[in-house]
Amino acid sequence: MATVTAVHGGQRIAAANDAARSQGISPGMALADARALYPSLGVRQMAPEDDLETLKRLSRAAMRYTPWVSIDPLGDKASNGFGSLGGDAGLWLDVSGCAHLFGGEAALLADLTGRFENHGFHARAAMAPMPGAAWALARFGEIGASIVAPGDVREALAPLPVAALRIAGRAAEALQRVGLRRIDDLLQMPRGPLARRFGREVLERLDQALGKTDEPISPRRIIPLIHARRVFAEPIGRNEDIEAATNGLLNHIAGELETTGQGVRRMDLTLYRVDNSTQQVRIGTARPVRDAAHIARLFRDKMEDFDAGFGVEVIALAATETASLAQHQGEFPDNSTSNLSFMDAGESAARLIDRLAGRLGPTSVTRLHARASHLPERASRAIPVFKEKDSSTAPDALDSPDLWRGAPRRGPRPIRLLAQPTAIDVMAPVPDGPPVMFRWRRRQYKVTNADGPERIAPEWWRRSGRLPPGATTLEHGTRDYYRIEDESGKRYWLYREGLYRPDRPPRWYLHGFFA
Repeated sequence: MATVTAVHGGQRIAAANDAARSQGISPGMALADARALYPSLGVRQMAPEDDLETLKRLSRAAMRYTPWVSIDPLGDKASNGFGSLGGDAGLWLDVSGCAHLFGGEAALLADLTGRFENHGFHARAAMAPMPGAAWALARFGEIGASIVAPGDVREALAPLPVAALRIAGRAAEALQRVGLRRIDDLLQMPRGPLARRFGREVLERLDQALGKTDEPISPRRIIPLIHARRVFAEPIGRNEDIEAATNGLLNHIAGELETTGQGVRRMDLTLYRVDNSTQQVRIGTARPVRDAAHIARLFRDKMEDFDAGFGVEVIALAATETASLAQHQGEFPDNSTSNLSFMDAGESAARLIDRLAGRLGPTSVTRLHARASHLPERASRAIPVFKEKDSSTAPDALDSPDLWRGAPRRGPRPIRLLAQPTAIDVMAPVPDGPPVMFRWRRRQYKVTNADGPERIAPEWWRRSGRLPPGATTLEHGTRDYYRIEDESGKRYWLYREGLYRPDRPPRWYLHGFFA
């Protein structure tokens, strides 16, 4: 079986399995030549999107060894699509400071390659002080897994072909034509003439492989500043054991948060199973916290139905979003009262919001977000409680406070607004005066006190507030609001739409209720 891809108008072998390779078929060979060697060769078209998705899944599984994992695009670019330089893209793993968690570098490399082999992948890996050397040895080394000490890099790279330096295109062809086929040949050449004839890319790749030039690697995910992980000698599967391990990591992170004066807003718990699958649990908080017990309860609420499968080998915990958390002075206990302080009440409300959001989903718990608008129905909008800023509710340019400087101060607003203003019947002694009686839901209410009007004009610059042809602002959409009180002491917020016209009776609406 082989995978083919179209290159320069023809079909070429992009990858071949062991059976095809045993017949002399190799990547880069024309499909016609491969069929001549093995007429019954089965082929399928290359699917780069599927390959990339597989690499993403493998990268998530490889994060059990280190959080610094990146998909390597260099091999794919240099191979021109059919593996002439050693195969398609692979994975970068920066395991600095992580090897001791797995028993050393050799044990980590053996576990990595063995895990990939057990899941049907033919893996080649190398560990070196710099990424370029590891890339070259993994693809062109004599053994499938190798470890190179810092002082042995030059000697290990010398017998490899120049393609191991990730040199592609005309520079690679020019080197081959003049007989510079191995890295050792380049090391013996003067740098000046080499750069003038073949370009600076050759020297840059050579310096990267030897560690003379830094080569930064960007991880697929943003590496959190505060994270902790635990590797188990034997897989665990009981929820109690997973919870105990999570609590230990939480206590460690809480200590670091206290040292830096930070509190966590978002936290990810990643569990790596034996079968190479992962499960991530994410929690959020309404305000910065570093109470390990509270965070543990949020995780516990989300993991009630967690299935460990064949066992969990690694648990990683990361604070992906933090914020400053200032210390506050607590109050001395007072036996004369059992009421909570304002600070304690706010903290309890925040913890309740965290639990509700964890149970119902982060978008199911909302809060009101203020907007710069004098229309009551536009003055606020419900957004998810964990969302700091909602770009969709950002005020328009004409909503800036400078637009309303000098405007009359608005009256008090009711604490409860109806979702939609409700039409009511009103009796008023003067057409443009306050009502003395109104009818709502088949019941009459006698007005004893009235205050107003407060006039609110439509926002003419908005699409929804544009006036019909021939209408003026005063004739369409203007509202005169009244705060009224009935004979039972209840207070309401009514408005009359439009100005008084002899040929058209005014329309009245109930919009809200005061306390």
